[in-house]
Amino acid sequence: MATSNSRLAYSTGGERSALETLAPKLARAPGRGVRLRLDRRASDRLVTLVSGLPGNADQLSRLLKELKSACGAGGSLKDGVIALQGDQREKLESFLSARGIPSKRAGG
Repeated sequence: MATSNSRLAYSTGGERSALETLAPKLARAPGRGVRLRLDRRASDRLVTLVSGLPGNADQLSRLLKELKSACGAGGSLKDGVIALQGDQREKLESFLSARGIPSKRAGG
């Protein structure tokens, strides 16, 4: 006789990444889409800005965590724009394109 005591206590699989939750919104999002821009801050520090991502603050903060891990850089989120330290455009393009999200470099 089989028991029906199958309560799951812990699982490391089956969670959806932040990009998987944002991908349907990105496919139908009006506007300019995802833009990657390089910005030069004070004392010649470079910052890569990612704008045009739809979603609420919680989704964007989860995405920021994934992007920081993928690029190996620090970053922050302010007013819906993700800022990553250094020139991370190539890594971001490959990271986003691998997940089916189109992006463009902006600003020359």
